[in-house]
Amino acid sequence: MIITTKRSYFLLICMCLTLLLASCGSRKSTSNTKAARAAEAMANLKNKSLYRFINDWTGVRYKLGGLDKSGIDCSGFALLLQQNIYGKKLPRRSKDQAEAIKKKSLGNLKEGDLIFFSFGGKEVDHVGIYLNGDFFVHASTTRGVVVDDLSLPAYQQAIVKTGTLN
Repeated sequence: MIITTKRSYFLLICMCLTLLLASCGSRKSTSNTKAARAAEAMANLKNKSLYRFINDWTGVRYKLGGLDKSGIDCSGFALLLQQNIYGKKLPRRSKDQAEAIKKKSLGNLKEGDLIFFSFGGKEVDHVGIYLNGDFFVHASTTRGVVVDDLSLPAYQQAIVKTGTLN
């Protein structure tokens, strides 16, 4: 009888362990989270130099007028990205950058195109770089260099111009 009880406990422990291990394989899919979609947008970049550039700058804090890894602003980030990845020159200020582009509709944007925003009125006061799938990269004043979801209402309402550098 003691042997039967030990076998029963052993079988019970084995069944519990099997159930526990099996449940690890059935994790909830996270493919619809913002982070997963941003990672997918990055993975789908055609230009791998662009991928490396963004990866290298992600998390660098925002600093008005900054132009290096100790801190950077949105127009400085756009300027360095266009220069280092595409060999193109941009003016320093986002307002002037907006004047240097050939206008394109939002639906026709390609990887590397520029998106200009106005959060504080009618004038351009922010710039980001389009990636794909409604994602863009920019130097956020609160989060530093980050890949963000362009479909968020705050961004959609603030877009004033989109296009490609002449």
